[in-house]
Amino acid sequence: MPSKPEVVCVTGHGGRLLQNASVVSAGLYYLAELVEEYTVMTGKIIKYLILATTATYICLLLFEELPFTLNATGLVTNGVYFYLLGTFPYTDFASPLFIASIVLLVFNHYLAFSYFSSIWHPFSEVLAFFTICLWLVPFAFFISLSANENVLPTISDTIQREHPDDAGDVVSSYFKQKSKKIGLLSFLKKAQETVLPQRMKKSY
Repeated sequence: MPSKPEVVCVTGHGGRLLQNASVVSAGLYYLAELVEEYTVMTGKIIKYLILATTATYICLLLFEELPFTLNATGLVTNGVYFYLLGTFPYTDFASPLFIASIVLLVFNHYLAFSYFSSIWHPFSEVLAFFTICLWLVPFAFFISLSANENVLPTISDTIQREHPDDAGDVVSSYFKQKSKKIGLLSFLKKAQETVLPQRMKKSY
C-alpha cells in the first residue's frame, strides 16, 4: 500500500493539474469572448501573424541550416492559412482548404519532430520554433471558432453550392448552416453549465 507521503504527493499533483486546467479554460473563455466581440480586428491580427510567420520561415531558409522540406512545407501551410482568411470568420470544416490545412499541419509537425529528434538543439530554440512557426497561427484560428457562430446570413457562392435548392432563401440557408457550426465559446459555455450548473431563481 502507498504510504501517506506518496498519497499526499499524488493528491497535490492532481490538484495542481486541475488548477492549471481551470486557469487555461478561463483564459480560453476570455479570449473567445474578445474574438466574438472584435471579429474584424481578430482577422487582421491573424493576417499579420501569418505574414510574420512567413517572414520567419524565409529567414530560416536563408540564414539557418534547417531542411528545405520543413521550411517549404511551412510556407505552403501559411499560404493555405491565408486563403482560409478569405471566408473569415466563417469556417467550413468540410472544405478542401480546411482539410488541407490540417493535413499540412500534421505533416509539418512530423517533419519538425523528425529533424529535432535527430539533430540536437537547445530546448529554448526548439520551443521557439514550435511556438512561432507551428502553433501561433493554428491557435489563433482555434480561438476564432467562437466567431463562427455569428456570421450574418448572406447570399454567397458557398451557400449556393452547398444548398442549391435554398439559394434564394437567405434565412433558411443561414439557420441550416448555423445548426452545424461548432464554436469554442459555446463549447466552453456548455462545459461551464455542466460542471457548474446555475441555480434556478425562485419567483415569488
